[in-house]
Amino acid sequence: MFGAVKSTIVVPGEVMYVLLPQQAEQVLANVADHPPIFLRHLFHVDWLWNAQENEDGADWIGELVHFLSSDPRLRGSKIAIQPRKSEGALWSGSAAELKEMLESRLTELSAEFVVRDAEYIISVFASKDCIFAGVSHPAYNISDWNGGAVRFQREEGQISRAKFKLLEAERVFGIDFTAFHQALDIGAAPGGWTSFLLERGLNVTAVDPARMHPSLVSSPQLTILRKNAGEVKFKDNQFDLFVCDMSWSPKLTAKLVSELLYALESGGTAIVTVKLLSKKPMALIQEVTAIFERSRMQVQRAKQLFHNRDEITLYMIKY
Repeated sequence: MFGAVKSTIVVPGEVMYVLLPQQAEQVLANVADHPPIFLRHLFHVDWLWNAQENEDGADWIGELVHFLSSDPRLRGSKIAIQPRKSEGALWSGSAAELKEMLESRLTELSAEFVVRDAEYIISVFASKDCIFAGVSHPAYNISDWNGGAVRFQREEGQISRAKFKLLEAERVFGIDFTAFHQALDIGAAPGGWTSFLLERGLNVTAVDPARMHPSLVSSPQLTILRKNAGEVKFKDNQFDLFVCDMSWSPKLTAKLVSELLYALESGGTAIVTVKLLSKKPMALIQEVTAIFERSRMQVQRAKQLFHNRDEITLYMIKY
C-alpha cells in the first residue's frame, strides 16, 4: 500500500510501530479507503516518549497530560481513552488504572469520557521502552474498539462462539440482517449462525448431516436438511442471504458454495469464512476470491475479524 515501510516489533505477532513515507492525513485516508485484511486497529502516534532518551525518573505522565490538555479538539468533546500495555511496560499498573488516572488528570478539558460513540479517541500504548500516544477520530483507527478487540458477552444458552463472528460482521461490515427474509446456512450444525439469523427474524434453511442444537429444532422459521451440501437442490433465486462457516479446505469450500450460488438472488448477500491453511495467505485469498468472482460475486470486504482465528470472513454481493 505504501511501498517503503520501516517497522519495529513492539509485541511479537500483535503490535508494531511503523514509519511511513507519507503525511499522516494521506496514510489515514488511504487505509480508510482500502481497509487492510489483517490489521485490526491503528492509531497515529502524535506523541512519543522514549525512556532511553530521558533521565531515570522523568515524569512522562506529566508530559503526556500536558500534551493532551493542550489539544483544542478535546475540549468539551466526548472522549474515549483507550490504553494498552505490553509485559514489563513502563506503566506498572493495569491498563484500566492508566485510563482512570488519565481521566482524573484531564478534568480541565471539561470533556465527557465515554466507552462507545466517542468524537475523539485518545490512544496510549505503554511498552518496555516507550510510551506511544495519539488523538484521532474513531473512523481513522480502523476499529473504535480498544486494540480492535471487539468483545461480546456470552449469553445464557448460547450454542457456540461462532455466533460472535456474525455479531462482529454485522458491525464491521454494516450489514442490516433484519433486512433479509430467506437465508441458507451451509455447514450449519450445531447452529451458532442459524440461531443468530433466527433472532434477527429470518427464515433459515440449515444444511448439515450433523444434528442441530435441540433448542433450535422446534423453530417454525427453521428448515433442517440433514444432508451434505453437495447433495441438496434449491430453486433459482430462492434466498437473499447465503452464509457458510465450514472447517473445510478453503478451495473446496469456495467450489461448493459457488455451485450453490444459483439459489442466491441477484443483489443477495453472502458471508463466507475462509480457513487459512496455507503459508501464503494472500495468494490463497486471491485464488478463493477469484473463484467467487467467476460466480458473479462482488467481494465487498475481506477481513480477519477479532473473532476469526486462522481464517478470514468474506462479505460479498451477487450481481
